[in-house]
Amino acid sequence: MQKQISLKLTPAEAADDAVVGSCIARSLGRPEEDITGFYRVRQSIDARSRSQVWINTTVQAFVDEPFHQRETSFISFREVSNARTRVVIVGAGPAGLFAALKLIEAGIQPIILERGKDVRARRRDLAAMNKEGIVKPESNYCFGEGGAGTYSDGKLYTRSSKRGDINRILNLLCQFGAEEKILYEAHPHIGTNKLPHIITAMREQVRESGGLFLFEKKVTGLVIDNDTIKAVVTADGDTIHGDAVIVATGHSARDVFHLFHDNKLRIEAKPFALGVRIEHPQELIDSIQYHCPTRPALLPPASYGVVEQVNERGVFSFCMCPGGIIAPAATAPGEIVVNGWSPSKRNNPFANSGMVVQVEIADAISYLNKSKQADKPVSEKDPLALLHFQQSIERAAFAAGGGNLQAPAQRMVDFCRNKISAELPGCSYLPGIVSSDLRTVLPPFIHERLQKGFEAFGKKMRGYLTNDALVVATESRTSSPVRIPRNHDTLAHPQVHNLYPCGEGAGYAGGIVSAAMDGERVADVLIKKER
Repeated sequence: MQKQISLKLTPAEAADDAVVGSCIARSLGRPEEDITGFYRVRQSIDARSRSQVWINTTVQAFVDEPFHQRETSFISFREVSNARTRVVIVGAGPAGLFAALKLIEAGIQPIILERGKDVRARRRDLAAMNKEGIVKPESNYCFGEGGAGTYSDGKLYTRSSKRGDINRILNLLCQFGAEEKILYEAHPHIGTNKLPHIITAMREQVRESGGLFLFEKKVTGLVIDNDTIKAVVTADGDTIHGDAVIVATGHSARDVFHLFHDNKLRIEAKPFALGVRIEHPQELIDSIQYHCPTRPALLPPASYGVVEQVNERGVFSFCMCPGGIIAPAATAPGEIVVNGWSPSKRNNPFANSGMVVQVEIADAISYLNKSKQADKPVSEKDPLALLHFQQSIERAAFAAGGGNLQAPAQRMVDFCRNKISAELPGCSYLPGIVSSDLRTVLPPFIHERLQKGFEAFGKKMRGYLTNDALVVATESRTSSPVRIPRNHDTLAHPQVHNLYPCGEGAGYAGGIVSAAMDGERVADVLIKKER
């Protein structure tokens, strides 16, 4: 007999399989020897009680029958070197990679064009960003094999269950080297130190199956004939032909939005969120969340999620990184963008999180026109309005930081009191921080809402609002400020046959898993069309 059982365990109990087995037997009213084995189906931390942190664990228990491990679907891939159908995929982030694997599974050859470098070569360029402040426009935290998620720690949590099969995505990641725990943790996470190996294994599978994987191939042109895309043109002059083109370029590929706009292909301004990175000592977050002076050894570094409505706009945490590091995520010289990541052990002394405010189109246009940030008045009909707004804030942050990728920062209480910090505490952001008045960086409608949001969060989490915390600008790449429209049923661009906008950059995903699912969704359309 097999039975699924939910248990409420202490951290010590949850960490000991023998104890878990005893708890299963007790829950079923059976002798322990009747329990032949179990595996975890779901596990989450419940820290709401001030007296005890609980681990909520759901297990699949085997009673009086042989135990067998969790069934995982191992995907087999076909040889596609001589496939009659070829699909060009622009971008090797999760949307592009998972679309490619899905196509190979169905016998279609993918041709992946990645503007950046492979994960190993890319790491050297990231080191230059952190140590020397050098930004390479084609190789950075956003561009390169694996996309922005590769070096932004591989968070796999998503609410996008309606968009595809989450379990299939997680199983595929395990097939390529991820740990099994991502299959049952409530908020699965791989870690920046481990994700590159998984991405490399995916690339090797694409090539072993006969797919093409080409690096430093930036797409600069589209070959469209009779409203049908025939090929793409790369910066080095190559023309790459395909029966279809999937555009999976990520939310920071501004040149792609301009390419569509210049070709008179429809794009739309899309609301997004913008703000700052907050960094606390991890010990402080642990004490707040676990209600004790020192985090128990069996509990992971604590995370948090907060949201508040301030003057009809959402202020909320984004991409929280326990035991993490703030990283420079600019994609061009002269701009400051910060992001966060954690290694798999999450063992750094700081906790950071994006803290952002929802930006609507009217907000951006009003700010750009009043502040005269744009060369000419910005119209509500300009599909690039929010992109211009995003870029103007990043440039203001660069100016406030003084150059060389130093980021403007304030202590949190000082930020709320409009006071320039006399000195700043230690920070994980390697290029360095500079004490600044962030009112010179953030528009008033964002700055003032963040102030009120921090005060509200300080009441919800006592100790959160403190001058031991840093506010670092600017967290601006939360999602794409542009949407590339597509037909509801065919998923193709409404003006061009066989052109498929996909993933975060097109405005249809937010994070690794949802982007991967969108890549598979587009691939499914092409597979059905082929059949």
